[in-house]
This record gives sequence, C-alpha cells and structure tokens, in this order.
Amino acid sequence: MAGRVLRRAAKAAAAGFLHYSGARKAMAAYRRSQSGGRRILIVSYHCVVSDFTGELQRSIPGLLISQETFRRHLEQAHAAGFELASIGDAVDVMAGRRTAKKDLFVVTFDDGYRDVYRYAYPVLKQMGVPAITYLPTAFINTDKRFNHDRLFHLLRRVQERRFRPDYDTMPSPSVELLGPILTGQKTTSAALDDFIGEHPTRVLTGIIDSLEQQLGGGADLVPEQGDVMNWDEVRQMARDGFEFGAHTLGHTVLTLEPTAVVEKEIVESKETIEREVGVQVKDFAYCNGWYSDEMIRVLKQNGFRSGVTTEDLPNRVGGDPFALKRKVMWENFSLGMMGDYSSSLTVCQFDDCFGVLGMSHPVLGHRPHVLAPAVSGTTNVLVQEAVAAEAALARATPVEVVDATAPVLVTEPRVAAAVTGAQVVVAPNVALAPEAAKPEELQ
Repeated sequence: MAGRVLRRAAKAAAAGFLHYSGARKAMAAYRRSQSGGRRILIVSYHCVVSDFTGELQRSIPGLLISQETFRRHLEQAHAAGFELASIGDAVDVMAGRRTAKKDLFVVTFDDGYRDVYRYAYPVLKQMGVPAITYLPTAFINTDKRFNHDRLFHLLRRVQERRFRPDYDTMPSPSVELLGPILTGQKTTSAALDDFIGEHPTRVLTGIIDSLEQQLGGGADLVPEQGDVMNWDEVRQMARDGFEFGAHTLGHTVLTLEPTAVVEKEIVESKETIEREVGVQVKDFAYCNGWYSDEMIRVLKQNGFRSGVTTEDLPNRVGGDPFALKRKVMWENFSLGMMGDYSSSLTVCQFDDCFGVLGMSHPVLGHRPHVLAPAVSGTTNVLVQEAVAAEAALARATPVEVVDATAPVLVTEPRVAAAVTGAQVVVAPNVALAPEAAKPEELQ
C-alpha cells in the first residue's frame, strides 16, 4: 500500500513538472513526429459509474471510472487540442485516406456494461462526442455476468470467509490463480488478469463451478453488479449515432481457442449485432487484448476494417489497422498526490509522457496461436502437463492420456519441444507430431 502511494506521488510530481515546465508539449511533439505527423490516441473504458468509492468495494478497480472523471477526460482532451473522432476517422487517417488537422482522440468501451448506457451515454450525447462500444453478444439481453466479474466476486468471498479451497476437486490450474491471492503475493485483480490471459474459457468456468459448489451456493455468490445492456438500449444509442463493434460471443480469449471457435465467435458476434441493430459492423476488440495472425486473417476474410488491442503504444500513420493500440483508462490514472483529480497528470497520460520517459511498460498483445492446425497423419492433441501420479491424471481436464514412447515435437509453447518416456494429459485440436516432421509443417 505504501509503495503504491509513493509511486502515485512520484508520478503526480513528475506530471506537474512536465506540464508546467513545457516539457509535456515537447514530448507530445516528439510522439507526433514518431507517429507520422499526427497522433492517434485511442482510449478504452469499461464501466462508467456514479459512485466510484462505493463501487470499488465490489468491482474490479481497473475497470472503473466515475462519471465526473470521464467527463473531465473528454473536456481535457478537447482543451489539449485533440479532435474527438470516431474509430473510422482513425483508420482513415492511418491509411492516408484522410488528412487530420489535429491529433485524434477516439473513445472506445469494451464489454457493453449497462453503466455505459446509464452514465457515459448521456455525457457523450450532451458533448457531441463519438464513441464505439464493443459487444460480447451472447451476454446482451441476458442477466449473465462475465467470467472475470464472477471470479472476482467469488475470490472476494473466499477471502472474506477465510475459506481454504479443496484443490483436489478443482481444475488443475486453480492453484495458479488462488495460490498467489491467498498468500498475498498478488492482488485479486492482478492475479485474475494474468490467469485469464493464459487459460481458455472452459478452465475459467470450471473454477467458477467448483468454487460455487464448495462455498455452498446461494444468491450472494452471484455479483449484483456487472449487468450488461439490452438490445433496446443498444438500438437507442445507435439511433443517436454511436457505433458498435464485435467483441466475440462469450467474451472469449481467442488466442487460446481452435480456428473453428475463432471463426464462430467472430462471425456470429458480427452477424448478431447487424441483425439486432441494423448497422454494419466493421470493427473488433480483442478480448484481454490478445490477438494472433490467425485472428487477423479471420477478421479480414469477414469484412472487418480494424481490430483494437490494449497495447499502450503510439499508433503510427501507415500502421496495421488490425493491431490498433489503445490506452486503457480508469479512475486512478487521474488521481494526484492527495487523491483528487489532477489535470496535469491526466494530460501527461494522454501525451504518453511516462512512456517517453520509460516509466511505463506496455504489455504486448500479439501471441502465437496456441491451437495450431493438426499435421497430416498425426494425432491431433495438445500437451497440457507432464504428470506421473494416477491421482493427478484423474484430476486433469480435459482428459486423454498418451504414452510418449518415442521423441515427439509439440506445438505448444508452454511445454518442451521434445517429450519422450512419459505420460502426458492432452486435449483435442493441437498437433503432436513425430520427431521427423519438419518444423515448418507445425506452423
């Protein structure tokens, strides 16, 4: 806690110096030159709430921003000389189809939380600011909650009750998530963020089901917050000119899924929005910010014009529209030394001063596609983990046991390139190839 306070104070002090000394403008000019003559800042929000302090007690902090801070962001972007533009404007400027007189500031929302309709939409409409919301369509018009919200809520209940989970009855990766939280090595938010990016949806739902069962069930295990928009609300925003993009069907990290799932999640989410709202969907947001060449191929084949990441890096004129960089914003990005709103800190965030100084460390979202195509004539499997004990084999999911009696090459980056003389637990849809196979055949 003390460390976070000190870091906040140091950043706020640095922002004050950079802003009032004029160094911030010099850094903005440097980024503009790097970007090809115009900066294209795409910002990402999730939940805009009326009471940040109250919501902080029950929601993932990094997803939250108060309505007042959100309004100030828009006002400050305008005052700093940005053109508040659409995602289409950004793509056109990057492609050279349009010349921008000012740097661009593009507002995006992920997940379609109802709080966007309640608290962001009125502000955007009043100020005349365009925006796009990326929808995971299987959640729209339902009372379902996202896996990350359900897990966060359950993990808080585990901590409050001082509950010790029975890992023997849970999916084997569960300890990777719960261990660092229960030992105090990571915050719940940080542990969740790391875990979700590395494990497919079926593992997340397995952990949720196990925890709910172990905790005894009940209404208090389902988060009240985190509800999403319905189609009437989406249509109302669309009638007022706000855009919508696809964000998969089930908020799925597609780098962890086979090509058939990638195609279904992308195509059907696009088609659902087009059918329900009567608009053409051209833009996509990668869940968790992770993307792959295979996903980009599917987007291009199905008429998309852009894909947005969560890589906090500058967009460059002439850059790839399917790897658009975004700065993910939340309440604390604008909090000064005393915990109140800091204009100098906010505008330094917009101008990427801390990136120029090397004080921030962007996480790259491009990933190899874990589930590679099968090699002709080989078993189509994915090595999950090397195991020995029968009890471990029984717990592992999904289950199929293969005896590796000869050297093999494995198309899974998290395990060794050669495995022999062991039993391994495997799952469908990834290649396990003979040693004689050429490396390029495994791509």
